[in-house]
Parts: sequence; structure tokens; C-alpha cells
Amino acid sequence: MSTTPIHLERPDGKGLAAGTLGLWGSTVIGLASTAPVYSLVATLGWVVLAVGGQAPIAFILAFIPMLLIAYAYRELNNAVPDCGTTFTWATKAFGPWVGWMGGWGVAVAGMVVLANLAQIASVYFWNLLGIEVENNDLRVVLVAVLFIAAMTWVSWRGVEIGERIQNVLLGIQYLALAIFVVAAIWHFAAGTAPNPTPFDWEWLNPFAFESWSGFTEAILLALFIYWGWDTCLALNEETKDPKRIPGRAALLTTVILLFTYVLVTIAAMMYAGLGDDATGLGNEANADDFFLAIKDGLLGPFGWVLVVSVILSSISSTQTTILPTARGTLAMGVYRALPAKFKDVHPEYKTPSFSTIVMGVVATGYYVGMTLISDNILQDSILSLGLAIAFYYAITGFACVWYFRAELRNSVRDFVFKGLFPLIGAVLLTGAFVQSAIDMWDVDYGYTVLLGIGGTFVVGVGSLAFGVVLMLAWFLFPRSKRFFRGESLNRQTEVMVPEEPGEFPRSIDGGI
Repeated sequence: MSTTPIHLERPDGKGLAAGTLGLWGSTVIGLASTAPVYSLVATLGWVVLAVGGQAPIAFILAFIPMLLIAYAYRELNNAVPDCGTTFTWATKAFGPWVGWMGGWGVAVAGMVVLANLAQIASVYFWNLLGIEVENNDLRVVLVAVLFIAAMTWVSWRGVEIGERIQNVLLGIQYLALAIFVVAAIWHFAAGTAPNPTPFDWEWLNPFAFESWSGFTEAILLALFIYWGWDTCLALNEETKDPKRIPGRAALLTTVILLFTYVLVTIAAMMYAGLGDDATGLGNEANADDFFLAIKDGLLGPFGWVLVVSVILSSISSTQTTILPTARGTLAMGVYRALPAKFKDVHPEYKTPSFSTIVMGVVATGYYVGMTLISDNILQDSILSLGLAIAFYYAITGFACVWYFRAELRNSVRDFVFKGLFPLIGAVLLTGAFVQSAIDMWDVDYGYTVLLGIGGTFVVGVGSLAFGVVLMLAWFLFPRSKRFFRGESLNRQTEVMVPEEPGEFPRSIDGGI
């Protein structure tokens, strides 16, 4: 294995816009990536169906592995602030094969959620116009594709313009959530809620879960609701302090999300109750679009506020979801894990030009293809999304422990933050992955049955397995050889990000 430092044969690292984002900008993009309003719409009802009144504590418990993995991201980013994140870190820790699959996990999660984000935004758009449409209606498909195209353009145009847009969209989302909470508690206090349910401390009891499968299902759903904060780290090369700001932004993002989700969930339960009546959280018919079910009763003529907030949340997350995937494939192109074209950076906008466009095109093709084949399969791919998330988060946690293994005895701090916390987080996520895969095998899980087993299992595990096929196919190309031999990216590969913006290493012999 080569120990010669690897460089990119250019004075500006990978060519991204260094020094663009501060702590606030990174945090805003991290929050926007999770799409708090959309995430609650897509997840809250299903979590309540899984565990009933234990929904708030389910969100709190799911926060624990997220927080522990956020420490792994922070520590790895401090040492290796590379936009490839999981791909780069796992390759440095475990070698090219595990690293490539980590990068694939990030790409799969991004592709699947983009399809759902665009569809949700389109359905709510038509609802705002007073037109009821089915998910596979051609009008929904057309507008969804336009949303993906528009947000791909914004991502291609530059991270700075994206940050400005996200400031506005995130502000509107949190205003809408504040209105929701205030209105729900107001109706509860006034006795005008459809099913006023007093707050119960049992909702926060971690020992009150009645079903192990329901508990694991709720935790996996809750992992999805937090997912997206790692976008802060994917933009590390574009921050003003690459080694410190992204990690701080990630931790700040997860804490803000915890308080947001628990508060909104409690307010929703106090307002609508847990029953299966027309507006109850226990009504399966409301699980996909809880806000639509209660908006008129909650806000009256201003119910459109919730509809608009869901649209903006979905559009916002569509744009920010493209960012980490495009930068991940950029890094894979730079280090020869993908064709050279993926490392192209726009000379003026300083964005991963080819990777961004490919992400938009692939997401569009996946969405249109799945919708035309069967909307049920598309919905099963959403239910299986937690598998991809748990997969690459767990790889990151284990990579942190192994990468820093020689430093764990240096101090209590190193042992806890570089070893103990990441290890616990990775083990918890691995357990969630295994248990959820077992549950998804059941033909009653999800919307479809494929090959005689649950379609959710086939889509979720199959999408990860397809990455193995692509990796082996890439292995056959000559350009891949230096990567798979551990030469273009290894533990000794120098970090191509400056300590201070503007201070980039100059080219030397032996580049990639």
C-alpha cells in the first residue's frame, strides 16, 4: 500500500467554495435537510400506530443513537474534514470495499427520499389549489419532477444562494410549527379540541412499551425523522472553519430537532388524542397526512398555513438532500471510486456540477419509474429507508472507533467521544437494522409482497445489495485499480482542506 501523500493536483483542494458557511448557515442547512414539518407529517401517525402514547419517548430514545453518532461525525471531521464523510472515513478505517458501500448507503438514502419529498410537495400543492389527486396522478408526477429539477438547479447554482433560500424556508417552517403548537394547546385548554387528552407523564416512560416489534418499528421511523443533520458535515469543505463548525452544527441540529419533535408530538396528542376517530392519531387513514386531517379544525380558514408549510418543507429538503449526495459522489470521483467525470466542479459556482446533475436525473428517473410501475412499491421504498440510514450511520460509528483505536487510552475524553459513544451508537443502529429487516420480511409489513416475502424487505435490502453489484462492476474498470488497491485513498492520504480558508496545499508529484 502506498504511503505517499495524495493530492488533487490543484491549489484549491477539490475546488469547492471554501469559507462560505458559518455556524448559523451550517445549522440552518442541517435543519432544513431533516425537513421538520414534512418529517412529522410522514412519520408521526405511523409512530403513534406503532406504540400509541409512547410516541414522545420513542422520539427521545431514537435521539440517543443519533446524538452518539453525531459525536462520531464530529471527531472524524475534526481529523479528516472531507466532503466524502462516511465514504472517506470508512475507507480510511476499513479499506476501499467497506468505504465504497458506505458511500452507496448515503446515495441510496438520498435517492429514495428525494422521490418521496417531491411527491409529497406535489400532492400538497394540488391540495392547496383545492384539487384532490392520487399519488400516481400524472399531474402529481409532472409537478414533482419540476420540483426536483428546480432544486437541482439551485444546488448546482451555488451553496450560498441555497443557504439564503433555506433561511427563508426554514423560518416559515418553524413559524408554522409554532402556530400548530399554540393552536393545539389553545383548543385543548378551551375544550374545543376534537378529543382533548390531558398530558400524561406515562408518555415519557421508557418502560411502558407493550410490543417489542412496535418499539423497534417506532425507533426506525424516528431515525428517519432525525436523518439529514449530517448534511452539515458533507459541506465541511465549504465552511469557514472546516474542522470545528460542521461538528458543532450537527450537534446543535440534533438537539433542536429533539425539542421540536417532542413538543409538537405532545401538542398533537393533547389536541387529537390517540383514538381511531376521524381526526385521531390512532386512525390509520390519517397516518400518511395527519396535518391534512386536522388543519381545518385546528386553524379554520387558515388551515392552508399547514399545507404551505409542508410544501415548503418538502421543497427545502429536496434541495438540501441533493447537497450531501452530490458531494459524496464528488469525493468518490476524486479518489477513483467512481468515473473521473464525478469530480468535476463548476469553475464559477464552485459546486459538484456533474454529480449534482446526476443526482437530480437519477432521482427523477427513480421516482417516475417507481410511480409508473406501482406507487405501492415506491411507498415500500420509503418504509425501508431506515435500513439505509442505519446502515451508513453504523458504518460511521464503527469507523470512528477503529480509526482512533490507538488514541482511546490517551484521555478520558478520547475514550468517551472517539470510542465509547460512537461504539454504542453503532451497536444500537446495527440492532435496529437487523430487527427491522426481520420485521420487514413479513408479508404483512408494507404495501407489497415480492418473491413471497415482504416487499419492504426486498426493496430495502435489495437496494443495498445492488450497491455490491455496482461496486464489483466498477472494480473491472482500469481507473478503479488505485482505489481498490488502497493507493488513491488510505489512512495516510492527506486532508485536502485548509486549516484556514485560502491556505491550500500546492501540488506535488504523484497526484491522483
